Formats: sequence, C-alpha cells, structure tokens
Amino acid sequence: MHAYRSHTCADLTKTDVGATVRLSGWVHRIRDHGGVLFIDLRDHYGVTQVLCDPDSPVFAEVERVRSEWCIRIDGVVKARDESLVNPRLPTGEIEVFIRDMEVLGAAQELPLIVFGDQEYPEETRLRYRYLDLRREAMQRNMTLRSDVVASLRRRMWDSGFREYQTPIITASSPEGARDFLVPSRLHPGRFYALPQAPQQFKQLIMVSGFDKYFQIAPCFRDEDPRADRSPTDFYQLDMEMSFVTQQDVFDTIAPVIAGVFEEYGQGARVDAPADWPQIPYAEAALKYGTDKPDLRNPIEMQDVSEHFRGSGFAIFAKLLEQDGTQIRAIPAPTGGSRKFCDRMNAFAQKEGLPGMGYIFWRAKGDEMEAAGPLAKNIGPERTEAIRQQLGLGVGDAAFFLGGKPQAFERVAGKARDVIGEELGLTEKDRFAFAWIVDFPIYEQDEESGEIDFEHNPFSMPQGGMEALEGNPLDVKGFQYDLACNGYEIVSGAIRNHKPEVMLKAFEIAGYGEDEVKSRFGALFNAFHYGAPPHGGCAAGIDRIVMLLADEMNIREVIMFPMNQRAEDLMMNAPSEPSSDQLMELSLRVIPQD
Repeated sequence: MHAYRSHTCADLTKTDVGATVRLSGWVHRIRDHGGVLFIDLRDHYGVTQVLCDPDSPVFAEVERVRSEWCIRIDGVVKARDESLVNPRLPTGEIEVFIRDMEVLGAAQELPLIVFGDQEYPEETRLRYRYLDLRREAMQRNMTLRSDVVASLRRRMWDSGFREYQTPIITASSPEGARDFLVPSRLHPGRFYALPQAPQQFKQLIMVSGFDKYFQIAPCFRDEDPRADRSPTDFYQLDMEMSFVTQQDVFDTIAPVIAGVFEEYGQGARVDAPADWPQIPYAEAALKYGTDKPDLRNPIEMQDVSEHFRGSGFAIFAKLLEQDGTQIRAIPAPTGGSRKFCDRMNAFAQKEGLPGMGYIFWRAKGDEMEAAGPLAKNIGPERTEAIRQQLGLGVGDAAFFLGGKPQAFERVAGKARDVIGEELGLTEKDRFAFAWIVDFPIYEQDEESGEIDFEHNPFSMPQGGMEALEGNPLDVKGFQYDLACNGYEIVSGAIRNHKPEVMLKAFEIAGYGEDEVKSRFGALFNAFHYGAPPHGGCAAGIDRIVMLLADEMNIREVIMFPMNQRAEDLMMNAPSEPSSDQLMELSLRVIPQD
C-alpha cells in the first residue's frame, strides 16, 4: 500500500465496502457520540467520515487528535445505515472504521477556524493565509482560478496562437502607473524595472514576424489598492496579432472570453459576442458616468440642461451660465417616493456632493403631478418636458446633478448603480459585456494646462499624422476596453507602428525626440525596419475570476495577496535590507521624518 493513501477523501463509495484503505488529510471536525468518535477527514478533493470506538487498537491515540491535525489512517470501509446517509457528500454512503493511525503533523491552537463560515479580520486571514486557504470557499476559488487559466490557454492555442515568454527584468516605461524599480549590482546607480505589462516586447514580437502571440503574463504596478485591483502585481492574458483591424481583435478575443464565462459562470446568462455593443467613450460617460458600465442595469442618464437654462431653480440656472457645465438626469423607474428620494440625496452627500435634486411623479385623482423641491422651482411645463424626455410616469422619479461633468460623473455613475440595485432593476445571473471604443489619446491637466497621455501611449491615433496636427484633445485612438458588469476586464489598442507618427504623438505629450529614442529606443528603431500593422489586448485574469467566483474583493481569488497597504503580512514584506545588501548595491536609505 502507498505510504500515505490508497484513495483520496472523495473516492470511496458503496462499491468499496469491505476494503482495507489508507487515507491522509486534515481533521475537519470531531464529534463524540457516546464514546464513538466520528472524524470528518478532509483533503483537497473532499471529505470522508471515519470513526473509532474503544474496540479499535488506536482509540486512545485518536482521542488525542484535534482540529486541523494532519493524520494518516488505515481502516475498513463500512456502509452507513440508510438513515445516516449524507446525500450532500460523494462519500456519504460509507464510513471508514479506523484500525491504525499516524499523526503526520500536529496543530497548535488555531488563530482562525477552518471549519464553518466564521468571519475574521483581513489582517488575520492574510497573516495566516495558509490556514485561510484551507477553507472550502478559498479552495474552490483557487481551483476555479487554475481552471480558468487552463481554459484560456487552451482557447488561445485553439485560435492559432502560440505562447511566448517576455522578460521580467526590463527598462522603465510609462504605462500609466508607477514602476517597481530594481537596483543593479553590476551597474551602480542604475535601475531595472519590473514590467507594468509586456507592451513593448509583444510589439517587438510582431515586428519579428511571429504574427500571433499570447502569454499568461505577470505584471507589476506600484498602485494604490482598490477592491478590484491588486496594489503590486497581477496576471493578464496578454495577446497581440499582426495585420489586423480593431474589429479583428474583437472577433478573436470575444469568443475566448465568452467561452470561459459560459464554462465557469455557474449557469448565468452570457451575452453572445455578436450582441456586445460598441459604445464610444464619450457616450459611455454621458449615459453611465463611467467607461466600465454595468449594462445589466437599464438606466441611461441624459443631458437635460436645456430644461434648466433660465429656469427658476437658480443653482442650476447659474451653473449653466459657465462654460463646460451640464445638468444630467438619472431616471429612476419605480423610485417615486419621497423616502427613496431622500435616501439617494443622502447618498450624494456621503459621496462629497451637496446633494442631488429630484422630481418624482405621483397620481393626483385621475391626473399626474410632479413633486419635490425642483418641480416647484421650475414649474409644470419644464417638469413635463423632462418627464417626456426621460420616458417616465406615475411612480417614477429622476435625480439631477450639475456642474462640469468631470466633477460629478463618478458620483452620478455610482448613483446609477445604487438606484438600479435598490429598485431591483439590475439583472442578476447575467454577464453583460460592452466594448468601449474611441478613447481620447490625450488629457489636459486643469491646473498646469499640460497635455499628457490619457491611456496607453502606444496607440494608433484615428486619422494618423493628420489627426495629430489639430487640437490634441480631439484626437481619438484605436483604443478599446471590454466592460463586464461594471468592471473593465480587457484593455487594448491597434498600435502606432510608424516612427514619424510615434515621434509626433510623444512630442504633443511633452516627450522630445531624444527622450523617445532613449526610453523606447528598441521599439522606435524596430519601426524603421518594416513594422507590420498590429494590435492586441490584455484580459485581467484576477478580475475575471473575481466575477466568476461572485466575489466583491480581488484578494479572495489571489493565492497570496498583499493587504490594502501593499504589505505581505505573512512573509513580512516589504522588509528592511541589511547594510551589506545596501553596500553591495551602492545604495543608501535616507531616513524619513
């Protein structure tokens, strides 16, 4: 017999009754029923009930075991009485009578309980992650993650792609986040960087003539943490193709993503790729207040500025006298009660705004009337025009935010989500996808007036060189994201592969020719040697698994994540280097006040 097990804890059935078996695993739960000890023995695959009574030669030893001890048992498979069968377990028809036992690893008193659904502080869970990972939900999440990665790989190979690895130690590159720098021992005072993405390398692979590339790529960004983003490192399905248009990329990656969601989405409806809308960035901002809209929610915001211009509501009327201002309405079907309107107004105040104006419509005899402070201030004609524009009726409401869109869009988008959830308008059991297209290439700093890249600096501008001769803020890129249920899960672009266009694009953002050649020399030089048109994208694996696992926090689907402060509490990172290490790297730490 094998040293540790003849079967896993999920294998045994009634067909094994009478067999002598060996199992190894962890003591999941112990029950003492009048001198008969029942143990749920757990391994990665499942649970088997084992038992021991005073007739067993190792009864005294079994009495000593405690929760989460790792043990090996030898025993005989017995059929359970019909009344004691557990239909929820694959092994629920049998139990194993213990004849011999060996303690493989005893456990001290546990800082968190593995059995059950008790909640523990995140600090405890991350410090003892190896225990946290033993819990059923975490085992399920990590298995799902592994299966999703395997499925992505298979689907990419089936689509004619090959996987190539790119360097982990490389040069710094402006990808929209801060680099993690790595000091060089051999070149004192100089630094490598961990790649924010394999961006330049995958483009160089296209220039090298490989045509189709993909990689399950680790990426490193020194970012502020969020619930849907790791502050240090993450994994993405990275892909690139030559001789393609934007639509070609969509047609290639969409079936891969849809297939994975259909395979692991637990029966939730997955919109067919042919039905995924392509929404311009400006339209997404207007209708949804975000470039990653949750389309399970049918609410679409609208510009209602004209109804407030010169109206009796002085706050909005005066706002509209300023350039670049707007009033937007968020329709709220079935939200027409003062209680709900007051609750949403309080929500806006918690988000840092003075509040949200509202109008709700109610029955008055055989007619309908508009109620709320706004309705009184702007009069019946304007409120009726707003109602008709928004397509609302009795029992409905609308909420209003005003100012410069960049100042209120984020809160408006969150309010739309909250309204959809609270009023039961947002569909459950569905994955709703949308391509967001026509991103602006540049943005302008309001204080300094300086122009910089809004997104990926390597995107091809729509219109090429001619577009770059006009107002930079009007230039759109062949750049796109894929949103699903309120999260960005894919981002990509058709690349700028022409050196003269590349120089002009970086010049607008304040990068001189010498700096471009210094920072992107390999890519710039390669474009002088017959670079093909190419493009691609990257899909965030952590975020995809988070959606499939129906988790709200990305740390629930990462094996060993950092905490909110970018600390690894289990491994005590980041840690202070020794004096010898600093000396070897020609570095000195400046004490912080």
